[in-house]
Amino acid sequence: MSEPVRRIAMWSGPRNLSTAMMRAFSSRPDCAVSDEPFYAAYLAATGIVHPMNAEVLASQKQDPQQVAADLLGPVPSGKPVWYQKHMAHHMIDGFPLDWMDHVTNVFLLRSPERVLASYAQKREDVTLRDIGFAEQAMLFDRVADRTGRAPIVVDSEDVRRDPRGTLSALCAAIDLPFIETMLSWPKGQHPDDGVWAPHWYGAIFNSTGFAPPDDKPAALPDHLLDIADQARPFYEKMAAHKA
Repeated sequence: MSEPVRRIAMWSGPRNLSTAMMRAFSSRPDCAVSDEPFYAAYLAATGIVHPMNAEVLASQKQDPQQVAADLLGPVPSGKPVWYQKHMAHHMIDGFPLDWMDHVTNVFLLRSPERVLASYAQKREDVTLRDIGFAEQAMLFDRVADRTGRAPIVVDSEDVRRDPRGTLSALCAAIDLPFIETMLSWPKGQHPDDGVWAPHWYGAIFNSTGFAPPDDKPAALPDHLLDIADQARPFYEKMAAHKA
């Protein structure tokens, strides 16, 4: 009898080391990865216009029910592990959440100030909704309520400061063996990157592993500091449960 598929849903906001984490898992020989599968459905449902909007809409299914069903279906390439990179703010009202009960949910954090400093370089207009902290906290609470315990939380700064130690601990928490290949990857685009990768993933294309942390304070204009202040209670609520 074959082993059951391990499905890992990694929940974060944008500019949060999420693509580098997807690279780490894609470097495992036993793991398939999917890049933001609800992105087109989110754009179609909200009418929000993002960079490469038409390309994103054309590249993915726009029915959220079908996307959710696919995430519980056959694994790409028949691998035993499936890493699914998700943006929390894509899960708008009316999108299905029951499928989350059948995957291992992990929450990836980064301080609001650093998220905003990075996001504002790629998209001029930013709101609290765009960076997903409130939605991430909502999903965090849902998992905690349904399982009776806080879900696994990983801080991106911990990953950057100690990739081997943090990824080893994460793998142990989700009952996977740590594999050394998770610490490096080849430069360039990955075949499983979303069609939007050329706009958002420039730094990842030039990387071969996790960059060390930048300990300089993030300098933000006042309007972004206001958004950071709004996001901070959600961040701190989840960060209190870091392993």
